[in-house]
Amino acid sequence: MVRSEIISKLYQKIHRKLNKADLEKILDIFLNAIIAAIKDDKAFESRKFGRFRPKKIKSRMVRNPKTGTKFFATQKVSIAFKMSKELQKKINEDKVIN
Repeated sequence: MVRSEIISKLYQKIHRKLNKADLEKILDIFLNAIIAAIKDDKAFESRKFGRFRPKKIKSRMVRNPKTGTKFFATQKVSIAFKMSKELQKKINEDKVIN
C-alpha cells in the first residue's frame, strides 16, 4: 500500500470530515515522529500496532562483486519493527491451525 492509498482509505473511513490535505499532514506528522525517534537513537512505540527501534549495522569489509575490489563499509542504522501481540492476533485470526 502506498501513501496515496493510505490517505484515500483514511478519507473514506472518517466519512470525509477532514480533507485530504489535512490527512496528509497528519500522516506526515506520524511518520516524522518515527523518523525523529530513530534519529535520536530511541524506540517509537505505538500501542496495539508495534514498535520501531534503531538497529545498528557494524562497519565491515565488503567486496564489489563486479570488480573484486575490497573496501570498508561504514556503520549504518537500520530500522527493526516488532509487531504487537494484538496486531499479530488480528493478522492471524482467519488462519486455522491443523
